[in-house]
Amino acid sequence: MKAHFECVVLDCPDPTALAEFYRSILGGDVDKPDRRWSLADGSATLHLESGFALLFQPVADYTPPRWPDPVRPQQMHLDFAVPDLDEAEAEVLAKGATLLDDQQGWRVYADPAGHPFCLVRDWWSAKGGPDIDA
Repeated sequence: MKAHFECVVLDCPDPTALAEFYRSILGGDVDKPDRRWSLADGSATLHLESGFALLFQPVADYTPPRWPDPVRPQQMHLDFAVPDLDEAEAEVLAKGATLLDDQQGWRVYADPAGHPFCLVRDWWSAKGGPDIDA
């Protein structure tokens, strides 16, 4: 079997607000028409220029993860490579993110719905492309 990667789906209390939060960080189009799914249930999407899509689905009585609490684990998180961690941090905090942890080379935040995501140094661009062995 060879599967085609479709999208990442995030549960949240307010799909449109969370789609707009990630659009403000990543760019792209919120709720771009797409024959693969219907947004009639209150879901929202974010289509990125790369072709990748995030789908945000509403969940009644949503309980956010609490990083790094194993009782309410993160379950998954997104990593975003940025050229300047301090500049990117100021932007995501202004947009409603919360700093959870500051490590050497990456920083962990919660989006407005509580999902952890990381900002990491953009080594790819600095080196002119991928180098997973470095």
